[in-house]
Amino acid sequence: MRYTVEDGGRLNNFAVEPKMYEAEPPTASEKRNYIILAGLALALVGGLMTVAFVVS
Repeated sequence: MRYTVEDGGRLNNFAVEPKMYEAEPPTASEKRNYIILAGLALALVGGLMTVAFVVS
């Protein structure tokens, strides 16, 4: 564990930092899946709004 000793003998702990990495751009199949999920989300929200309108 990494720590430093301050004046007066107090220990100051530091969190272990995770390794950094660069994000990779989405592949064509991932983009297709995002579009499909967005369409399903829009259909769900539209359906809920329709039900709320009909009930009220």
